[in-house]
Amino acid sequence: MSSDQRREQILAAARRVFAEGGYGATTDEVARAAGVSQPYVVRLFGSKRELFAAAYQAATGEVLTALGAVPAGPDAERLMGQAYLSLIVDRDLLRLLMHGFIAGTEDEVGRAARHCLGESFRLYSERTGATPDEARQFVAFGMLLNVLVAVDAEAHRGQDEGLDGLTDCVALTAQRVAE
Repeated sequence: MSSDQRREQILAAARRVFAEGGYGATTDEVARAAGVSQPYVVRLFGSKRELFAAAYQAATGEVLTALGAVPAGPDAERLMGQAYLSLIVDRDLLRLLMHGFIAGTEDEVGRAARHCLGESFRLYSERTGATPDEARQFVAFGMLLNVLVAVDAEAHRGQDEGLDGLTDCVALTAQRVAE
């Protein structure tokens, strides 16, 4: 396996491990998940901070690539929503994004998180012709989806009336976007 392939293998493992354990996960856990030694992980990435940042930057890159692939035009609003909905099906991606927002005080991670939010806003505005408030609503709705999926709201129906109502409301909106 080439070093580039090994790097991608480690980043895939880091995505899973950091999605589960957040920034508190260790390079040893990532190494075990990737089937390599911990010193090899450190040799390739330098530190846990750099490994987390690389995994997080890859995740935010996926979001921006998906949104950026939507062409401007009359269908852009629907297509942007569908692009985002297709991303959050990947719970590891979603949970890594959430952990990255929490770890946003780390310079590289914070820069990537802020860029992802700002660029999502800009792309939506540009592609759809939306007002700033409409673009804000798109980003805010995406964050609400993230949180509901992260807390596994759907699996806990019947435990909290308010959360059930919110989940129903969000599901109806997401269903309209998906159509």
